[in-house]
Amino acid sequence: MSRRSLTLLKHLANSRTQTRSVTYMPRPGDGAPRAVTLIPGDGIGPLVTNAVEQVMEAMHAPIYFEKYDVQGEMSRVPAEVMESIRKNKVCLKGGLKTPVGGGVSSLNVQLRKELDLFASLVNCFNLPGLPTRHENVDIVVIRENTEGEYAGLEHEVVPGVVESLKVITKFCSERIAKYAFEYAYLNNRKKVTAVHKANIMKLADGLFLESCREVAKKYPGITYNEIIVDNCCMQLVAKPEQFDVMVTPNLYGNLVANTAAGIAGGTGVMPGGNVGADHAVFEQGASAGNVGKDSIVRENKANPVALLLSSAMMLRHLQFPSFADRLETAVKKVISEGKCRTKDLGGQSTTQEVVDAVIAKLE
Repeated sequence: MSRRSLTLLKHLANSRTQTRSVTYMPRPGDGAPRAVTLIPGDGIGPLVTNAVEQVMEAMHAPIYFEKYDVQGEMSRVPAEVMESIRKNKVCLKGGLKTPVGGGVSSLNVQLRKELDLFASLVNCFNLPGLPTRHENVDIVVIRENTEGEYAGLEHEVVPGVVESLKVITKFCSERIAKYAFEYAYLNNRKKVTAVHKANIMKLADGLFLESCREVAKKYPGITYNEIIVDNCCMQLVAKPEQFDVMVTPNLYGNLVANTAAGIAGGTGVMPGGNVGADHAVFEQGASAGNVGKDSIVRENKANPVALLLSSAMMLRHLQFPSFADRLETAVKKVISEGKCRTKDLGGQSTTQEVVDAVIAKLE
């Protein structure tokens, strides 16, 4: 055998064995099982949360769930559910349907306000093997979660005239800007883009931009720029790869995150979560389709990928990085192979078939 062949064989052998990075050193007691509040929710929620339960059990992940039945039509989140989340600090939830009109408030908004989950994070990125119109998309949308148009401050001034207040405060704007830049710094991201409409809403969005600019000065190593929200939407569908981290007020963030998710592969595969100083709630990243159609539920064909990847985010949040890596790697392998895909990704697989495929790929 030639010297060149021997060198090549040694290189291949080394590439197979050197798969681990520098080890994660846990603190004593970090392996103790953690309680997580689980809210299956409405529509496809029970299907996709059950998928997570099965995969966690197959991995022997050091978590256990405290499950509560909550529906979006309830007037409030039950007190025992709030108590569980406050105790456990972490929650995983399916979609909660918000009735359109009728004066019923959103339970999703209630959770964010009562737990002060001021930051929503949605990661929109290309998954290997999943064809999309654009490549090299890896966007993180960080949205202020507690004020703006979602404050719910509406009233009827006179019959036929309704006033809805948009509230923007310096405190909340600075807080979300700090979180966005801190996220970029800790995750080696290079650019933060503030999305606004300050050309029209000069005081409200002007205050948001002023806060972002002040925070940006403290991070000279991160490029900061600004974009008007309507131009942002056009740029997203034309050249999404130009964006890195995006920080937005409440309403714009919802629109931008769902648009970015659709561009990167669909709302069924994008992970996300909501975080505050003391608590975190993980769910499907993009709100569009998180409850799903009745036909999907009947046919058991809901896509569990988004919530599985959100669960990987949750495991990292709980400082179980190896379990997060195993789960994320298994999901990406299933997507890349293309044999098990639900209808929204061009396949015909059931939820259970995707779950079984992910479990089979766990290492």
